[in-house]
Parts: sequence; structure tokens; C-alpha cells
Amino acid sequence: MQSLIEFFPLVVFFAAWALGGIYVATAVLMGAMAVLLAWDWFRTHTLPRMHLISAVLVWVFGGITLVLHDVRFIQWKATVFYWAIALLLAGSVWIGRQTVLERLIGGSIPEDHKVDPGTWRSLSLVSAVFYAVLGAANIWIAYNMSEAAWVIFKSWITLPLLIGFNLVLIFWLLRGYEQKEPPGASQ
Repeated sequence: MQSLIEFFPLVVFFAAWALGGIYVATAVLMGAMAVLLAWDWFRTHTLPRMHLISAVLVWVFGGITLVLHDVRFIQWKATVFYWAIALLLAGSVWIGRQTVLERLIGGSIPEDHKVDPGTWRSLSLVSAVFYAVLGAANIWIAYNMSEAAWVIFKSWITLPLLIGFNLVLIFWLLRGYEQKEPPGASQ
């Protein structure tokens, strides 16, 4: 359920764009981010950092987009977000005991499956490159293609890419994992 809620702002952005254009969609996205944060707070009494950072970027870049009536600012939001993630992932390879990637998804790995620290570092760097390229692709499409192409890329191409990339990461981390039978299970 939580994963579906996280897609809510993107879905309403696309629907609002289809019905009212980019400026209506930007305003709706700004409101949807507030709803997402309210939902997070209602459920857990915390605000996930990624949701909060994304919301602040949407509000800042969205506000500038609406005030200046210039679509480029909302288009840059995704690139800034992806590049910030890339820097965070790459930087964590050299700073700190654990990489950001390990802190984010390490809890999803079964306790009896150990992942080598070198693997976490390598996957963090691969992830940093992925997000850097995704940010570059976003801004290239924004400047070289139509607004409709950018919205379609943002709504229907980026999302499957992110899901697919994260699934590949999880499968890579779990390669070679065999669940051990609990003691006394094979009688």
C-alpha cells in the first residue's frame, strides 16, 4: 500500500497535465506532495527524508515555475533531485561506515545473508551513475523535445526505469542466497 501511495503525486501530476496543462499540473503536484507528507505523518508520525526532500524541491521549483510562468523550473526539479541522490550515493562510498544504499535497503536483506562491503560500495557507485544519467536524460528531454514528451518521459518512462533498476539491485544483492532451514524443521 505504501508503495502505491508514493506514486500518488506522479499520477495526479500526469492527470492534471492531461486535463489542464503544465501549470495546473505543477500546482496539483505541489498539493499532492503536501498530501503525501500528511499521509506519512498520519501513518508513522515521521516524515521520510526522501519524501521531505522531494516535497521541498517540488514546492521551491514549482513555486518559481508558477510565479515566473516558466516550465523550465519544474523540469529542472527532477534533475536536481536525481543528481543530489547521485552525489549522496557516490559520496557515501568514501564517507561513513555504511553506504547510503546499505542504510536504505540493507534492512530488506535477510539477516542470515551477508553482503560484502565491497558489493555495497560497487552497487552504490553503479546507482550513482544511474541517477546521474537519469538526471541528464531528464534535462536533455526537457530542452530538446516537446513538453508532452517530457511529461510522458517523467510519468511513464522514468517510473518503470526506477522500479526495474531497484529490482535488479535487490536481485543482485540476493544472488546466491539460500534460506536456511530453522533448527528442527526437517524431521
